[in-house]
Amino acid sequence: MARKPSKSSDLKLTTADRVGANKGKKSGTRTKTKAAAKTAAPKKKTTRRKAKKQQKWTFWRVFRRLFYWGVVLGVWAGIAVIGVVAYYGMQLPSSDTWAIPDRPANIRIVAADGRLLSNRGKMGGEAVSIHELPHFVPAAVLAIEDRRFYDHFGVDPIGIARAFVNNTIEGRITGGGSTITQQVAKNLFLTPDQNYGRKIQEALLSVWLEQNFTKDEILQLYLNRVYFGAGSYGIEAAAQRYFGKSARNLSLGESAILAGLLKAPSRLAPNKNPEGAAARARLVLNAMAEEGYISEAEAKAAAIDPNKRIRTRVTGTEYYVADWVETLMDNYLGEVNQDVIVYTTINWEMQKQAEFLIKEIVREQGEERAFSQGALVSMTPDGAVQAIVGGIDYTQSQYNRAVTARRQSGSAFKPFVYLTALENGYRPDTVVEDAPFTYQNWSPENAGGKYRGRIQLRDALAMSSNVVAGKLAIELGPRQIAQTAYKLGISSNIDAVPSSALGTTGISLLELTAAYAPFANGGEGIIARVISRIETADGEVLYNHEPVGPGQVIAPEYIPMMNDMLVHAVEVGTGRKAQFGNWPIAGKTGTSQKNRDAVFVGYSARLVTGVWVGNDDDTPTKASGGNIPVQIWHDFMQEAHEGLAVAQIPGGNVRFDNQNQVLEPMTNRQAQPQEGQRRNLGDLINEIFSRN
Repeated sequence: MARKPSKSSDLKLTTADRVGANKGKKSGTRTKTKAAAKTAAPKKKTTRRKAKKQQKWTFWRVFRRLFYWGVVLGVWAGIAVIGVVAYYGMQLPSSDTWAIPDRPANIRIVAADGRLLSNRGKMGGEAVSIHELPHFVPAAVLAIEDRRFYDHFGVDPIGIARAFVNNTIEGRITGGGSTITQQVAKNLFLTPDQNYGRKIQEALLSVWLEQNFTKDEILQLYLNRVYFGAGSYGIEAAAQRYFGKSARNLSLGESAILAGLLKAPSRLAPNKNPEGAAARARLVLNAMAEEGYISEAEAKAAAIDPNKRIRTRVTGTEYYVADWVETLMDNYLGEVNQDVIVYTTINWEMQKQAEFLIKEIVREQGEERAFSQGALVSMTPDGAVQAIVGGIDYTQSQYNRAVTARRQSGSAFKPFVYLTALENGYRPDTVVEDAPFTYQNWSPENAGGKYRGRIQLRDALAMSSNVVAGKLAIELGPRQIAQTAYKLGISSNIDAVPSSALGTTGISLLELTAAYAPFANGGEGIIARVISRIETADGEVLYNHEPVGPGQVIAPEYIPMMNDMLVHAVEVGTGRKAQFGNWPIAGKTGTSQKNRDAVFVGYSARLVTGVWVGNDDDTPTKASGGNIPVQIWHDFMQEAHEGLAVAQIPGGNVRFDNQNQVLEPMTNRQAQPQEGQRRNLGDLINEIFSRN
């Protein structure tokens, strides 16, 4: 019978039976060990976790951790940046529509000999090719504005990072680290607002510019459109404004000054802050040397001496001419949509001489004689304006006292009264009564209270008799006299009252001078002109002057008579000091009420010139037409006629009696009243007054 195995023969090993077990212990001990093992297991696990926490942080472990989180943050930052860029980019028009806006048209205004008077238009100067400029002009700009221009893709990360740090420190946007490309983008497409959204749009546009234009093309765009202050956009405008020369002829030192201007155009303008401009220019020159554009020796040689003032262009009276030309452009071309060159009739030398004389007379005698302004207009007898001075200082006042101002002309208006008299039967030798009178509560008086009784008409004009002019106005009718003035070119409205014969109507010096031209040219009406030709920058002629005018406005028989009287006025009358050399001249002085305006308009066979002095606030002066204006006129005309052959005024070398017969050559004679005149104005006026 098989024997049943006992428990002791069970092959299943106990813990005690294993190798290394504690054999000497009892079974109860084995049970206890099992229970302890069960409870000890969790404690052993906790110990490993603590040990893991207590592991030492090595460099590589830190690096791995930082790298991991850096990648994570970088990805999210990239997503955020892309989102922001996309947001602001969507606010821009489609890139298919992006195009460089046309540069506003420039009007280049030059004298008759081609010398620049001024540029007009929104930019203040024409565009120039970068290849026309000296190499140091763009080099100066690159050295101080964008040294890495030829290396970046339109945006300079280094510059942006530096600007970001500075802006963060300042707590506001003080600068954007903009490249030249970004500045072009901003100027062409964006508003000048300073914010990060605009900077993002600026960067997008810059990348587009770099992809579609060469570096030189972008730099040329910048140089021709950046603001240099004083209304000057572009390097050519700035060169002309500050140095009176083309950018093509700039020196190294001048280029450094203009490049330095870009940081603060108003604060660093060389004409206002020469010390600041010089200091900034030295920084530019040093930067150019560091970049290798020039040598250190060249930088030192071109540096401006801080003890010497920078010479800049002085704004002259030719700017008055340019302003006038600009106002006329609509009449000639309509809207100007391309660069044009306007050739004027201005004689540069005459313009500068007139400017000098006006300034000098105000400086020397203005305070003594209580006047502060002057104006001059000179033109050929056919109306081509040779010089215009609208005031003593254009920078202080752009008001043109020669073209725009309308002042009383005083007795300078009287030739229109006397011409009307000639057309109604009077003659230079007609005897008139120079005596006081009253007409409808109006009692004109002669200057100084002097009355000469019975005198010839030519003497009445020469002596500026107010009472004779007043009597003529009453007899002939103020309206008829006004019509004569209009016929000769006066455009201002003339009140049809007797006192208008004394020059009480406001008239511009330009129209008054032009109205004297028919006396000098044989009776032809003229339209004063200053523009002779207009061309495009490529030489296409858009306008060329053709002789036009109202034709004969003074009958030929009256020309010798008028010149008889007006020559007499400068021989024996108030204009005696106007005479110069052997030139036959004629003219008439004028002084308004209380000496507020002093005028002289006179002419030779070559030129017709008018001069005015006075005050803008219409306060009285101590000047009269026979002193200051005549002095200026004499000096100007004498210089202008230097070297010219003497010529006679039309019909001005003879005198006429009351029968329109030649009596004698008109030289150095004093006319005397003659009896038996066909018409006695004094008797006629007395008859009129007796009926009123």
